[in-house]
Amino acid sequence: MFSKIYNRYKPYYKENLHLALPIVGSQVGHTLVHMADSIIVGHFTDTIQLAAVSLVNSIFMLILVIGLGISYGLTPLIAQENGRQHYDECGKLLSNSLIINICVGVLLYVLVQVGIFFVIDRLDQTPEVVRYAKPYLNLLSVSIIPLLIFQTFKQFAEGLGFTKQAMFVSIWGNAINIILGIIFVKGMFGIQSMGVSGVGLSTLIDRILMAAVMCFYVLRSKHFKKYLTGFKATFFDKIRAVKIAKIGMPVAMQYSFEISAFSGAALLIGTIGAIEQAAHQIAISLAAMTYMIASGVASAATIKTGNNFGKNNFDDLRKSAIASYHVILLFMSCTAVIFVIANDLMPFIYTEDATVIPIAAQLLIIAGFFQLFDGTQVVGLGVLRGMGDVNMPTLITFLAYWVVGIPIGYVLGFHFNLGVNGIWYGLTLGLLTASMLLFLRFQNKTRSLN
Repeated sequence: MFSKIYNRYKPYYKENLHLALPIVGSQVGHTLVHMADSIIVGHFTDTIQLAAVSLVNSIFMLILVIGLGISYGLTPLIAQENGRQHYDECGKLLSNSLIINICVGVLLYVLVQVGIFFVIDRLDQTPEVVRYAKPYLNLLSVSIIPLLIFQTFKQFAEGLGFTKQAMFVSIWGNAINIILGIIFVKGMFGIQSMGVSGVGLSTLIDRILMAAVMCFYVLRSKHFKKYLTGFKATFFDKIRAVKIAKIGMPVAMQYSFEISAFSGAALLIGTIGAIEQAAHQIAISLAAMTYMIASGVASAATIKTGNNFGKNNFDDLRKSAIASYHVILLFMSCTAVIFVIANDLMPFIYTEDATVIPIAAQLLIIAGFFQLFDGTQVVGLGVLRGMGDVNMPTLITFLAYWVVGIPIGYVLGFHFNLGVNGIWYGLTLGLLTASMLLFLRFQNKTRSLN
């Protein structure tokens, strides 16, 4: 039976993986920045500062995914217009996306600044943790603007099937981030030790360089010449802006509902204690890494689906989407086994604190169980996004995380005294709900196309 399935979908496995692997490399780059921050701070400072990283990431990621989600609105439109051979339209969409993303970056910067002074002190967190968190969050907020400029050109290139370049930029960017982070945190080469603020500064420098390189590549490469005939940095058209926003805003909401659920969980855990919060940061950083790999597969599924949708090739659309589901189920099954088997060892990547490691090890077992659900729900979102179906999936994500996940996690954690484990059980149920409902939505939508 397995050989029959493999032979049927073999061409689609190869196409999807060829497209997905470079995207995975660049998607993982976003997580590696925060993962590297956690590792550097965990090894070169103390548990309080690691808890500060957890608090900041839980807040910042909630803001950041709004910008990332809006930037993702460009990709399916580019893929569809390329499928229709409307090359001039691709450049016009890029112009509008660039203006939208810069404006969104500035607005998100202002939003974070307001949050630093009016929200973070009112979250019932350990005062020492908050003191270290503020300057780190301040630096990350500035980095939103160059990151969204990078995203604009990245999503444009990937929508046209050019996925390797963004991966290389992300790899070099992360190498620079790690090197500078260690120098700034430890205080090397005559630079005074900056503690947790050091990784914030290294991240800002990294994202400025990445934006500059990706922009230069797209605007100067011969590969994009025919697609840039309609591009002009100051060109703004209301109709095209609305098209981008109609996809980008719901995508931003989808990511926001999921990430805010995990951010909400982090804040709930923070009320339990700094040790539990540090353990949560370790487990969620590792789970986020596999999620971003799944997100790369989902982005490839968006591109292939959008391209087939633009060509009205619905049979290939469905087969390609199912092949993406197969790939992610196989990968997440492997990571689930690793999380469960190596749960006692993996926390040592971040810390040697004997009070944090046992709690993080327990959370990694739970993370192992929700790997399959996390992977299939993000691929489901990617496939539906390629068809331009974003509104119902947005409602599904809200129901899964904020009607099922967080409420159940709160009840299990605090009323049934399961603590941090109970909160993670709730998150697992939320992911299960999302994955099932999104797959059913995919089945209904693709059947109606034939």
